Amino acid sequence: MIDLAYAMSASPGGGNGGGILQILPLMIGMFAIMYFLIIRPQQKQKRERENLLRAIKKGDRVVTSGGLYGTVVGLSEHTVTLKVADQVKLDFERSAIGRIVPVAGDKESSA
Repeated sequence: MIDLAYAMSASPGGGNGGGILQILPLMIGMFAIMYFLIIRPQQKQKRERENLLRAIKKGDRVVTSGGLYGTVVGLSEHTVTLKVADQVKLDFERSAIGRIVPVAGDKESSA
């Protein structure tokens, strides 16, 4: 019975690379799954974030990543100046903006 098992196994030195050819489709499939579940959604999210940061304009009501609400009163290439109260203006890095909040009278907020 043990002789039969040895006879059925592949020869130790006579492999022709068949193992790699068998595992290659599995590796390609795993990469495709990783791409569609992880990489592609992250790229899409990054693109949306960049568009959001580019679309900020004076008068927008925004929330910073720290949770501070304010109105944009000044913009430069890298910074945003927010008015958070009367006579209180703070400068933030553009990347600190978390989202744009719709103002109560906007069309988007009523839809």
